[in-house]
Amino acid sequence: MTADVIADQKRALRAELRERRRTLPQLTRDRDTEQLTARLTTLVSELGVNSLSAYLSAPTEPNTRPFLNWARGAGSRTPLPISRGDGLLDWTTGDGETEALGHLGVPEAVGELLGPMAINDVDVILVPAAAVDRSGMRLGWGKGYFDKMLGSMGKCPPVFAVLFDDELVDEVPRERHDEPVDGVVTPRRIVPLSKRARALGLPEV
Repeated sequence: MTADVIADQKRALRAELRERRRTLPQLTRDRDTEQLTARLTTLVSELGVNSLSAYLSAPTEPNTRPFLNWARGAGSRTPLPISRGDGLLDWTTGDGETEALGHLGVPEAVGELLGPMAINDVDVILVPAAAVDRSGMRLGWGKGYFDKMLGSMGKCPPVFAVLFDDELVDEVPRERHDEPVDGVVTPRRIVPLSKRARALGLPEV
């Protein structure tokens, strides 16, 4: 299969998933936010996490803010990504309140820039995704920031993508630069997908 065909498949799947998210009823969103917060809290509690990198969710994404508020309240260090024009991610812990639209037009925290290496010592990484398949392959939104970050880390901690329940699928189109994740967290489930994640003894709830 050629690179152009794979790229077309990715675009089509992203468009379908974007529309599905856009039309999700608010009542469902509210319920999913409450359940997702509980799942993410279970994940970091089971792993004994002291620091984690996460992100501020866009309006149609699974809502990460209540969980981030909980993590900060629990004393966890939570660096959040700042997109740069050179394709790299910078990081800031922010103040838990101030946000701005970043280089990619998505919400980002406002605070002191810590540099791309600031997440090298975190215990777990949470990343956004359009979909993830059963092998752990992640379909992002096409900019490549998280794939580049994960591919550049010499010793990467466990990586979990945050999804809605129906976005864990059998297969996603993949290219050579795409980076897999160790598992997914959805409103209803924590699903370990890699051998490393299964070895952590996480409950699939």
